[in-house]
Amino acid sequence: MRGIALLGATGSIGDSTLAIMALHPDRYRLQVAAARRNVARMLEICRQFRPPLAVLTEPAAAAQLAAALGRDGPTRVLAGSEALKQVVCAPEVDLVVAGIVGAAGLESSLAAAGAGKTLALANKEALVMAGGLFMEAVRQGGATLIPIDSETNAMFQCLPAYRCGEPAAERGVRRLLLTASGGPFLRVSAAQMANATPQQACAHPRWVMGRKISVDSATLMNKGLEVIESAWLFNLPATAIEVVVHPQSVVHSLVEYNDGSVLAQLATADMRVPIAHALAWPQRQASGATMLDLVSIGQLDFEAPDRTRFPCLDLAYQALAGGGTASTVLNAANEVAVDAFLNGRLAFGRIADIVRGTLDTLPSEPADSLDRVLAADAAARRLAGARVNA
Repeated sequence: MRGIALLGATGSIGDSTLAIMALHPDRYRLQVAAARRNVARMLEICRQFRPPLAVLTEPAAAAQLAAALGRDGPTRVLAGSEALKQVVCAPEVDLVVAGIVGAAGLESSLAAAGAGKTLALANKEALVMAGGLFMEAVRQGGATLIPIDSETNAMFQCLPAYRCGEPAAERGVRRLLLTASGGPFLRVSAAQMANATPQQACAHPRWVMGRKISVDSATLMNKGLEVIESAWLFNLPATAIEVVVHPQSVVHSLVEYNDGSVLAQLATADMRVPIAHALAWPQRQASGATMLDLVSIGQLDFEAPDRTRFPCLDLAYQALAGGGTASTVLNAANEVAVDAFLNGRLAFGRIADIVRGTLDTLPSEPADSLDRVLAADAAARRLAGARVNA
């Protein structure tokens, strides 16, 4: 029986994780459920799984949840981000599923890494913002890091007995191939994309995801963030990481070796597959996902990404090359721009402009402390916000 802390319990990663836990009640115990403010969904989770601790980072929402659960129930409710950092370090927690979206998940993920937990990481922004600090926390804390993004998890599966952070080149790896579905605008002209609505941008053809990550998929920024994430996870330079558009989303990524062998991980487009792998690693278990039927799929297509229509991909490579806080700035500017788009304050076609302008204006600083990373994040948010409102 493994104790699980589920961060981002009310989102899509949370839903998939809870579905797997429900399939294997003899293997997992929900010790901590954490989210931002979704009281209704958290109430359902607490009543079904009865975790000893629940955390909502917004105090008003935490108070509502506590009142709804009452004083005599099995779940104690805590509030705030400091509480979140504390509960992931609890001795009852063996494995932390880091599913909080964006920069908000950085500090709790760092705390889990420093406490030596097994960390199933969906929050790629933690590595994008502070990759050096994060991997050092993993090393110093003796944590086990397993990515659960479908693409980075696929590459992890193609590297037997690998521990994240080791130089993959020493395992004979020549190149990583990250697959991208192409999102909802793969065959749409730049002119049509410029004025796309949030509803159109969030209508992903293969995956059911949250709104922010859906927009990132539509701009291909999500793939750019995964390039940066992969560089840290597998200790490889940007030149060894390529993106390939694969509309069927069956091959989730590939690893090319020096001898010419290419290993690929294939599965249906269902986040329960990589999450089930991470929870059971190094063993395997049922995920509840539909098994892959290659005959019915018929063919698998691959093509190069259109970097003119999807400039966010090159912006991510630019930030990775810049080093230091450049990728912190990239992530912060993108979060501000995407939020503005989703709230009707920015055209879809201007998301890349906001990110580019912010990245080009703010110089990269050494990302050698959490304070510096958070300062760069705040400065980028201010500048990107001003550009949105200009």
